[in-house]
Amino acid sequence: MRWRARPDTMHTMSTAHSRACSLLDTARELAPAIRSAAPKIEQTRALPRPLFEQLADAGLFQMLIPHQLGGAELDLPCYIEVVEELGKADASTAWCVNQGGVWATHAVCVPPKLAREIWVETPRGVVANTPAPTATAIPVDGGYRITGRQGFSTGSPHASWIAARGRIMEDGEPRRRADGTLDIRFFMMPVGEVKLLDTWHTRGLRGTGTHHFQITDHFVPEERTFNQDLPPRPEYGPLYAIPRTQLFASGDAAIALGNARAALDAFAKLASEKAPGNMSELLRDQAMVQYEIGQAEALLRAARALLRETVREIWEPIRATGMTTLAQRATLRTATTFALRKSAEVVDTTYNLAGATAAFESHPLQRYFQDAHVITQHVQSRMSHYQLIGSYYLGLDPDNQYLGGTDN
Repeated sequence: MRWRARPDTMHTMSTAHSRACSLLDTARELAPAIRSAAPKIEQTRALPRPLFEQLADAGLFQMLIPHQLGGAELDLPCYIEVVEELGKADASTAWCVNQGGVWATHAVCVPPKLAREIWVETPRGVVANTPAPTATAIPVDGGYRITGRQGFSTGSPHASWIAARGRIMEDGEPRRRADGTLDIRFFMMPVGEVKLLDTWHTRGLRGTGTHHFQITDHFVPEERTFNQDLPPRPEYGPLYAIPRTQLFASGDAAIALGNARAALDAFAKLASEKAPGNMSELLRDQAMVQYEIGQAEALLRAARALLRETVREIWEPIRATGMTTLAQRATLRTATTFALRKSAEVVDTTYNLAGATAAFESHPLQRYFQDAHVITQHVQSRMSHYQLIGSYYLGLDPDNQYLGGTDN
């Protein structure tokens, strides 16, 4: 039987709207500080501690945590609006907020005691995790001893907790659950108990601190582990009926849109000041520049409108029923993939038109360009999602990994 979320009857729309407006105002108020810190974020490959503390204290890492646990529990339309504002200021900062914030929705799957320990009782509690279950866990009295080198742990420099992910091994073989599936779990550890490895050396999203970490024969108590496939507990709201992969994709798409808007704004400023070598007219006065920017503006607005319209369209029935359908998930995957890919095209347009100016690290277009093309390398941006979407719309049974499951 398919899990059904509690419909949104516990708190009024006016309360939700008030929270959303407050967080959106907060994001806009913090934007100048984020923007001014962007060069340092780029250079140090991490969020400066004072900036992280501002973001955490403002509740931006708890936007998707249930209100019963002290979070904002924003609905999806409001959430992508806030994340887009952060993306306009700095893609790395927004990426950290989205990755930490969406992963925090695991709070609805675990016992409330563990959820509170991690996300409420820990000051500025943020979890850095890993996508692949490559660690091994050996059962011992009271818990497990974990060993592994794991990667792509976004936000590890500012995280309070690390979520290792691995298989439980018994007698040299992977342990299976009663239903025959592998016993794969998350193992929660304070960040001070693991060794962070300086591995995130990239050209874009440099400030996300998406490093590897090493754990060797480290004990984790049973009560700090949980099954990676646990469904949300029924007392929580309809937001958690949306598959987590789709929440990640929605936030990623909003960040990409914000980054593209920042690139267009930066180019408009440059175009009003720069006359290419051996030419008397400014960039903005050239017909080809006007044409290209007109098309880029239309493309960005189309991608943004599709994402927002889709999210609004699916949210109301999800809020009313506490469920998602395959059709809704396919529609959302369509919008997120389009926004992610087309945002990069918009950034490319500004980069190409800017000429040599954009090649220097001193100009923000260089950062927007690099960030856009690391975003497109992420799993949520795969071009193959179009094939998945197409197979669904042609009446075939698609591989549902990135559609978040099947209808029952």
